[in-house]
Amino acid sequence: MRMRPTLSWTPTEELPPGTTDLAPVANVLSSGGVLVLSGAGISTESGIPDYRGEGGSLSRHTPMTYPDFIGSAQARRRYWARSHLGWRTFGRARPNAGHRAVAAFGRHGLLSGVITQNVDGLHQASGSKGVVELHGSLDRVVCLSCGAFSPRRELARRLEETNAGFEPVAAGINPDGDADLTDEQVGDFRVVPCSICGGILKPDVVFFGEAVPSQRVEYCRELVREATSLLVLGSSLTVMSGLRFVRQAAQAGKPVLIVNRDPTRGDRHAVTRVALPLGTALTTVAGRLDIPVEGPTATSVEP
Repeated sequence: MRMRPTLSWTPTEELPPGTTDLAPVANVLSSGGVLVLSGAGISTESGIPDYRGEGGSLSRHTPMTYPDFIGSAQARRRYWARSHLGWRTFGRARPNAGHRAVAAFGRHGLLSGVITQNVDGLHQASGSKGVVELHGSLDRVVCLSCGAFSPRRELARRLEETNAGFEPVAAGINPDGDADLTDEQVGDFRVVPCSICGGILKPDVVFFGEAVPSQRVEYCRELVREATSLLVLGSSLTVMSGLRFVRQAAQAGKPVLIVNRDPTRGDRHAVTRVALPLGTALTTVAGRLDIPVEGPTATSVEP
């Protein structure tokens, strides 16, 4: 089953204003059992833009949709050219203070789990354990014919060999690892097939218009049922893949707290929305809980 792509959301009701009061966030974390749901906004301080915030990638970029990828060889060529270039720089991003704070909360037993809508692997790189990648990961590639999985680095090597000299300069990088290239820069970039059956290769990520695997959704629903509260970090909750868990928690009477600078589609279900930068907010909360946040400074992505 495919979802109708949802790229934007406009409030149809007056939402409660955001606050700078971090006390509710510190209070729920101190009680433990918190389930984190993170979005692209937690990775912006690592140099990866979000989709919908100020300067978000949707203002200049339409992400690949599942129907386009499946239905057009030219769309796949354009996607893989842009993604191949983006992968070179996307992989250099490093966890920032927000990722490290989440990992620190986990080490101190305050979290029941982490669900991320991101495909960048930065939660795991910061030390978080058992992260559920709701939308998959750019680290893996899957064949749409035989179902075989392979490491992204292997595909990158094959694409390098097949497209020697492909060195365009991208205008920017997007949350899905897609670099901004013109059709002229894409040129005659050549896509490689599955090395096992010759089928079409796709990154192991959920494109817009594609459904999250049902078993993954049910596992996340179980995490919500087991949690005492839900903490949303850096997500506009525009797409139903994340919003459904906010609704589930609220319907079950579990506190929902959101840290996001802009209003979100889940604000009416939340007890509070903190409108602060995530790195600053989570580091401050960690300090109040006397939890050290350790790790190297984030490295921003440069095209």
